[in-house]
Amino acid sequence: MNQQYSIHPKYRPDIDGLRAIAILSVVGFHAFPEWVKGGFVGVDIFFVISGFLISSIIFGNLEKNTFNYYDFYARRIRRIFPALILVLVASYAAGWYLLLPDEFKQLGKHIAAGAGFVSNLVLWNEAGYFDKASYTKPLLHLWSLGIEEQFYIFWPL
Repeated sequence: MNQQYSIHPKYRPDIDGLRAIAILSVVGFHAFPEWVKGGFVGVDIFFVISGFLISSIIFGNLEKNTFNYYDFYARRIRRIFPALILVLVASYAAGWYLLLPDEFKQLGKHIAAGAGFVSNLVLWNEAGYFDKASYTKPLLHLWSLGIEEQFYIFWPL
C-alpha cells in the first residue's frame, strides 16, 4: 500500500465556498421551490467539485507513480460507507414501524439500490424526480450518490 505517499489536494477554501453555494442552493430549492427555482444546479456543482478533486488525486498519484487501485477504493469506502450504512439501517428500522407492506417493499428495493450505488438507475425506471410521488421515497437523494460512485468506479480505470 502506498497510502502514506498518495497525493491529495491541499485544502482549498475556494472549493469550500463553492460547496457552501451548492448546499444553500439545494436546500433553498427544496425549502422554497417557488423562490429558488434553479437550486438543483447545486448538485451539478458538487459533481464538478468531486470530478476535479478525484482527478487531481488520480493524476497526481500517476505522475508520482504511487497510484494504487486498492488504496483509491479503500479511501472511498472509508469515507462513504459509515454514513451510508447508518442511513440505510435507520431507514429500514423506521420503515419497519411506519410503513405499510407495499411501501416497506419499495423501501427495501431502494435500500438495495442505495447499497449497490444504482439508485439513479432504479429511480430512472420509476416516476420522475420532481413529480408529486417523490415524497414517498425517503432514499430519493441517493440517486446522486449512485452517479458519483459510478464515476469513482469507472474513471480510475
